[in-house]
Amino acid sequence: METTPKIVFVVDDKDTNLFQAKRALDDDYRVMTLPSAEKMFALLEKIKPDLILLDILMPEMDGFEALGILKANPSYSDIPVVFLTGMTDEEVEVRGFQQGAIDFVSKPFSAPVLKNRIKTHLDIDKLIREQTEELLLRATQLQNMKNSIVHVVSDMVERRDQVTGGHIERTSAYIDILLNAMLEQGVYVAEICTIDFEMYIASARLHDVGKIAISDAILNKPGKLTEEEFEIMKTHTGEGERIIDEIISRASNETFLLDAKLFAGYHHEHWDGKGYPYGLSGTDIPLQGRVMAFVDVYDALVSERPYKKAFSHEEAVRIIMEDSGKQFDPNIAAVFYDVRDRFKKISQSIE
Repeated sequence: METTPKIVFVVDDKDTNLFQAKRALDDDYRVMTLPSAEKMFALLEKIKPDLILLDILMPEMDGFEALGILKANPSYSDIPVVFLTGMTDEEVEVRGFQQGAIDFVSKPFSAPVLKNRIKTHLDIDKLIREQTEELLLRATQLQNMKNSIVHVVSDMVERRDQVTGGHIERTSAYIDILLNAMLEQGVYVAEICTIDFEMYIASARLHDVGKIAISDAILNKPGKLTEEEFEIMKTHTGEGERIIDEIISRASNETFLLDAKLFAGYHHEHWDGKGYPYGLSGTDIPLQGRVMAFVDVYDALVSERPYKKAFSHEEAVRIIMEDSGKQFDPNIAAVFYDVRDRFKKISQSIE
């Protein structure tokens, strides 16, 4: 099967060098000769080469300046650049390699040497690209597998809890809205700007994983829990931490699992220190717990349960805002209030 020849740009202000390079490479590559860096950049807008042979000493824009522009542009930064030069100064080579050149070919050059060097670098570049693509594919497959496991486990928990259908999907959507609004408004931005939102939200799906350890008689009781039953229900936070700790001990302390543990263990803590299981207050409560508190309570309020009717959206918002500074972080409460209508749309669209 015929393959499309690789494209090589040869950039040099001397016609003899352009001619010799083209003659040396023409049999194996699609060679485009260019008398200046300016001409190269004009052609780059239309054609992306597989490698650039770049002269250093050129008028108007020299090779170092051209290389700097290439490496600063994401569209061109991955193109291998080999310097063509008559200069043998060690400092020149050090500067070139520091800027991102992959090799130097001295002028005058012989055709066999030039062909060999170009073939070697293109073969290496091809191998690197293939391995990078394979690693990205494996990473994607691993991520998809993790997401699938999380979805299966969270759905399994939700199916046991017969009164919270759609809770996981809705709370995931609420968190997405809330985090983006917090970022836009500069609320806890130092913490949020480092978050991988997709993974963070996926880890939040495990916030109720500890309910696996709660008996069906309590979990699905069609009425209000007794004080003793409520104390048992409260243990789902600690059980969630324990379950995720077991996963961490067999896997790794990766951010995804650590976030999941914080969502599971701290989403019932209160800003005023009157929550559970640890009675933490203020910003001592991990951000995961403070964010989850809003979406968890809002969804519980607007959803019907065997022991209560659903509150209206407006009533749920009023209840949450009245508890700002008590149960809820007042800084996040202000953001929640700004995006409350978007919460309402989610509550009405996901069942």
